[in-house]
Amino acid sequence: MEGASFGAGRAGGAIDPVDFLKQPQTILRVTTWIFSIVVFGSIVNECYVNTDSQNPQLLCIFNKNESACSYGIAVGIIAFFGCIFFFVVDLYFQQISSVKDRKRAVLLDLGFSGFLSFLWFVAFCFLANQWQQTTMSKGVSQGADAARAAITFSFFSIIVWVALAVKALQRYRLGTDMSLFATDQFATDPNAAYPGYPTGSGIESTETYQSPPFTETLDANPKGYQVPAY
Repeated sequence: MEGASFGAGRAGGAIDPVDFLKQPQTILRVTTWIFSIVVFGSIVNECYVNTDSQNPQLLCIFNKNESACSYGIAVGIIAFFGCIFFFVVDLYFQQISSVKDRKRAVLLDLGFSGFLSFLWFVAFCFLANQWQQTTMSKGVSQGADAARAAITFSFFSIIVWVALAVKALQRYRLGTDMSLFATDQFATDPNAAYPGYPTGSGIESTETYQSPPFTETLDANPKGYQVPAY
């Protein structure tokens, strides 16, 4: 796309809300936003249970390991607000006129998406490992579905965040390959000749050159003049 940079059109262009919502990147952000809600919502609401009827204290359902629940909640909240932030960045990305600012935004998206992919991978492994070591009881069985949902959507979140990182990498490569060198003055064909000088540029063509005045052959004996005899 001529005149575009990092996957977006010229700065100041109109934004079509329908086209924006149909973009794969927007769909991925909304999807991972929903997944983050499912993960930390499930843990907060149903993964703290009474494992012993005689003890009213609420314990984490994942092998009574408070760190497992806290980590899952923390990653879910980070992903939740991160999705909102980058959704707004995508919405106003085309309004960014500076190529350097666009590059920074894309690199930030790439780094954050890769970092969240790693965090979700750790969350999935951590929660799955602690769930395997959990002893089933009446209290644990009540929150078992929520625990499985947190583990499942942690795994799905890995895939979605990796996809977002790939999309950011594609935008970065597109920007470095095309946008920094795209101009309107040159033809798209690399073998095309450079355009000629426009009319009235001040440079005259040699075809219109006229001979200078007073170069005609003069008559050796003009009329009415006589050579004196010596």
